[in-house]
Amino acid sequence: MIKRSVVVLLFLSIISCKKEMISDKLVEASCGQCQFNMEGKGCDLAIRIDDNSYYVEGADIDDHGDAHAADGFCEAIKKAKVSGKIAGGKFSASSFKIVQK
Repeated sequence: MIKRSVVVLLFLSIISCKKEMISDKLVEASCGQCQFNMEGKGCDLAIRIDDNSYYVEGADIDDHGDAHAADGFCEAIKKAKVSGKIAGGKFSASSFKIVQK
């Protein structure tokens, strides 16, 4: 019984550490708190992929202009082409480019 429990726990820990690689994917990008209703303590850049939202590491919300301007991330959802990996519930960006309309 103990052996089975250890195997199950090991399996679950492997699944929870899964990293999903993303390459040149078109996603929605915006402020996680203001537009995607994510929990947080301030305005932070986030992306949405397949109805799942992730905070972005490796790119900052203010790297792309004033987040609180009329066309900023706190006011609008934009399209972005991203590459990186999803791990630990966050998106680690190796590339983050806004796609102009």
